[in-house]
Amino acid sequence: MVGRYEGVTASFTQQFEELYGAAYRAAFILLGDRADAEDCAQEALARALVRWRKVEGYAVAWVAKVSSNLALDRLRRAARHRTGEAPRPSSDLMRERRFDLVGALRLLPDRQREAVVLRYVMDLPEAEVADAMGCAIGTVKSAASRGLDGLRAHLGETWMLEA
Repeated sequence: MVGRYEGVTASFTQQFEELYGAAYRAAFILLGDRADAEDCAQEALARALVRWRKVEGYAVAWVAKVSSNLALDRLRRAARHRTGEAPRPSSDLMRERRFDLVGALRLLPDRQREAVVLRYVMDLPEAEVADAMGCAIGTVKSAASRGLDGLRAHLGETWMLEA
C-alpha cells in the first residue's frame, strides 16, 4: 500500500494549504456554516489524494468542484429533511441571499452550475476551469455565460447588481 502513494504525498503535502483553502471557500460560500464547510473540504481532499496522479495538474479547480458538489448534496439532504416544516425566519440578509443563490444554482444544468461556481465563486482562471471540467476554454466561457443568464432569470437583474 505504501508504494501506491510513494511520491504522491510530497506533492500533495506541498499544495495542501492552497487545496484546503479552495475546497473550504467553495463549500462555505454555499453552506454558510464553518463545520459543514470543513467536512466538505476534508472529504474533497481525501478524494483528491486517492486520485492525485490524475488530478494533480488541475487540483485546485478539482477540489473546489468536488467540495461545492458535496456542499450542494448536503443542502439537498437538509432540504429533504425540512420538508413539511415551517420556514425559519432569517434576519440575516446574507443568509437569505446565500439560500437564494444556492436555490438558483440548483436550477442550472450541471455544466453551467459547475462553470459558474469554479469561475465566479472560486475565481479560478478559465484555463483551470477548462481542465477541471475536461473541456475547451470556449466551452467554459459559453457555459459560464449561460449560467449567469440563468441566474439572472431566476434571481432577477436587481439581485445580481446588489450582490
